[in-house]
Parts: sequence; structure tokens; C-alpha cells
Amino acid sequence: MPTLRKIMVRDYRNIAFEELSFSPNVNCISGNNGEGKTNLMDAIYYLSMTKSAFPAPDRYNFRYGTAGFAIGGTCRMENGLDSRFSVQVGSGGEKKLVRDDKPYGRISEHIGVLPVVMVSPSDISLVSDSGEERRRFANAVLSQMDREYLAAVQAYNRLLLERNRLLKDGNPDEDLLAVFDARMERAAAPVFEARTRMTEHLRPVVAQYYRLISGGSESVSVEYRSDLQKGPLSAILAESRERDRVLRYTSAGVQRDDFLFGMDGHPIRRCGSQGQQKSFLVALKFAQYEIMKARYGFAPTLLLDDVFDKLDLQRIANLIELVAGKDFGQIFITDTDRARLSGIVDAITEDRAYFTAAGGHFTPVV
Repeated sequence: MPTLRKIMVRDYRNIAFEELSFSPNVNCISGNNGEGKTNLMDAIYYLSMTKSAFPAPDRYNFRYGTAGFAIGGTCRMENGLDSRFSVQVGSGGEKKLVRDDKPYGRISEHIGVLPVVMVSPSDISLVSDSGEERRRFANAVLSQMDREYLAAVQAYNRLLLERNRLLKDGNPDEDLLAVFDARMERAAAPVFEARTRMTEHLRPVVAQYYRLISGGSESVSVEYRSDLQKGPLSAILAESRERDRVLRYTSAGVQRDDFLFGMDGHPIRRCGSQGQQKSFLVALKFAQYEIMKARYGFAPTLLLDDVFDKLDLQRIANLIELVAGKDFGQIFITDTDRARLSGIVDAITEDRAYFTAAGGHFTPVV
């Protein structure tokens, strides 16, 4: 499995310049809020996914007063050899991605090379926000495992943009709309099929992890909703064409897909406590981890950012028992409480590294 041996971060958020070496097992970063723990975790995520874990333009990742950032890493790959990766983003938004001094032909070729799963407090948006956040989650899972899915999503989004532009012009040509509808159907079909399969795989694993973490009797569920459950996209678009002319945008398609998270038959965002929602989200991400591990044949990197927040001691104990008892790969954990973190991790393994964060600087602790 790929493990991150070293990382170099320059001008990323509040990190001016850091070069750190990591344990192949568990790495712990402690410090007060606002000191840069999450920024380091996001830099690791960016090196894997070529984008931030948080939905914001790249310019918001530039350290104040700078015009770009760079992240580089040395990874021990599954063949036992080291590879060097680097990504640079400039002031104009241009992105340069390199592996072993050789630029990638397309950035999408890198997705899935360094598989990663991140659990963070911002995951609450998966419960509380719109379907766009849940589609982002599905894309992050599937694009790492399925190159065809990633290509289909990119093709669909390009076609959707063109169709919407045509509708905004007013009085669009009927034949041209029909051409777009047929091409969008071909791109949407693999997206719909992959999201359907993912939901079927996630559902029982999420339920199992939730029971293990929470120890509760409530049941949780994951359901997928899509316009394509009604039939082929071209027929759906033809039926909604007059409405689209009035609205001047495409009102049906996989861009409207959503995933419904429930507890005991009700939306979890309405009936779940903070602890129940956090337990569900951790279970969801651990289920993602299990699915990716089964697909790859090795464990992805696991980033646990402030994961103990809003969990009671019993749920924390259950979570750590899961981590200790499973064949996990490289893990990064952040916490504001150094004593709590070391007490938990020292019980799991002797192969660990500790760092303290202060003002975007990270000090190894011997």
C-alpha cells in the first residue's frame, strides 16, 4: 500500500514552509484550534486528490500575501519502491502535477494513485447541507476507484454546461437540443450505475459500523435518489424540455442526484443528536474505507481530523477499538488534547510519531 514517508508544504494556508517525515503506521498531530492541524491534513489530501477536501477555489489555499503554493511528497509504493509527487498551483490557477520528475499528461491520471479517506468536522455538511455536498462525496469515492466514472462525470458536466448555455440564449434549436440529450444520456448512464452500486455496497457496511461505534439500538440507512430511476435520460429531458426553455437551464439529470441518510425511518438531520450524527458520518467514511480497501487490495491512507469531537467516551473507545482491531494502513490523527491522543494511540501501537502544531509550524515530539 502507498505510505507517505515525507511531505514538503510551502505557502499552503497558514503553513509557510514545512518538511516532515512520518511513521508508516500512526501519526498524531496535537495543538490548539487554528494552529494548522487541519491545514496539514488537507495538504496530505490535496497531494492525493489534487484538490482540497473543502469546497473552495484554490486561491483561498494561498498563504496570506503569496501567489501560489506547492506540496510535495515521497511515498513508498506497493511495489516497495519510492516515488516522488509534487503539485504546484500558481496565481492564475494553473496547476502542475509531477511524478518522479515527469509531468502527468492529464491531472485525472493521478486520481486513485494515492487513495485517501478523510474524516473531519466539516463532514457535517453531508447531513445538513444540499445534495451537492453528497454528490461531492460520491465523486470523491468513485473517482478514486473507477477511471471510467471520472471520465463520464467530466464529460457529463461539460455537456450540461453547453446545454445550459444553449437554453440561456433563448429559443434554442430543437434538433441541437436532441443531440445534447442523446450525448448526455451516454455520459449519465455509467454515473447512475456506479452510484447505484456504491449505495448498495455502502448500506450494510455503514449500518454495521454505526452499531459498532454507537452501541445503540437505532438503525441507520443510506438511499440513492436519481431522476434516472424513472427511465433513460433522453426521454426525461425530452419530457422536461418546455420547462427547461422557461427556466433556461436543465432541470433533470444526474446533477440533481441525492443520497438520503436516515435513522429509524426518519432523516438523520432532523432526528439525530450531534453524537448520533457524528457517529453516522464516521461510519459512512469507514464504510468508504472498507469499500476502497476491498477494491484496491490494500488500505488507503486514513485522515482522522478532530474525529473525537462530539463523541462521548464510550463512542471514542468503540472507535479506537475498531482502528486497533482492523487491518488499517497509514493513519493521521489530530486532536486538541495531547494527553488524550497519546493515551489512545499508545494503547494501539508503539510505531507512531507525534507532532505539535503552533502557528503553522510542526515540531516532532520524541
